[in-house]
Amino acid sequence: MDEVREKKQEIRNDIAAYFKSLGSDALAENTRIIENRLFEFANFLESKIVMLYVNAEHEVNTDNIIKRAYEYGKIVVLPAFDAPKGTMKLMKVDNPDKDLVAGSRGFAEPNPAKCKAVPLDCIDIAIVPGIAMDEKGGRLGPGDGYYDRIIPDLPMTTRKVGLVFEKQLVPQVPMESHDKHVDIIITEKRVIYKI
Repeated sequence: MDEVREKKQEIRNDIAAYFKSLGSDALAENTRIIENRLFEFANFLESKIVMLYVNAEHEVNTDNIIKRAYEYGKIVVLPAFDAPKGTMKLMKVDNPDKDLVAGSRGFAEPNPAKCKAVPLDCIDIAIVPGIAMDEKGGRLGPGDGYYDRIIPDLPMTTRKVGLVFEKQLVPQVPMESHDKHVDIIITEKRVIYKI
């Protein structure tokens, strides 16, 4: 088990170094390409209720994706985290400029006083962050397990889509029994359907 955790940390360190080496122009350009691929993706276009995320460090930036989702008439759902319990709740956000507050993880998240909780079975498509992924849909996050706990509770019909840069793809993410896969991965170079 320790060997798996060490390997995961090694991958996180490699990805951190990659982000450090990437110029801001290249980062912005690759982010824009991923965003455009997402907005051309049939499953996304057909969906009404979209689970998105506010990105953490070493994750594809979603600021513009969130803004554009409203322009496409989507109902936007974002996670609110309960760090002491290690859980997250999905909440409908009507106006990201007014409905988000600093959360327990240090990132913007829905304000529970303004946003309504959304049942998991309402989500049409779940856009999931990752620090690294592999072509089989294996996903590595920061290690807090929030998404690993929520992915199995999403309906089978809900597409789970990971957004990563091509350089965040690794030959194989070391998986433990609690780690969950995504169905589809979008990078700046391609769309990968889980093998």
